[in-house]
Amino acid sequence: MTKPAAPKRHLPTSPFKAPVTPSPKQFTVGDQVTHDVYGLGRVIGVEDGIAALVDFGSTQERILSPYAKMSKL
Repeated sequence: MTKPAAPKRHLPTSPFKAPVTPSPKQFTVGDQVTHDVYGLGRVIGVEDGIAALVDFGSTQERILSPYAKMSKL
């Protein structure tokens, strides 16, 4: 087994720009969202930084952070 690669440091003397870390997605109750698997839905509950409870009409799903397959409309 190999160890996972450690993130590379950005040296202040480097001529290249430091990589930008995207801010985590934030959802609030009432937000309309789309999910790659479940489709359109509305956020009905939020656990800060952990998960969002989304009503997709036929089903309610608890989507865990970092919400890779979900985006706000």
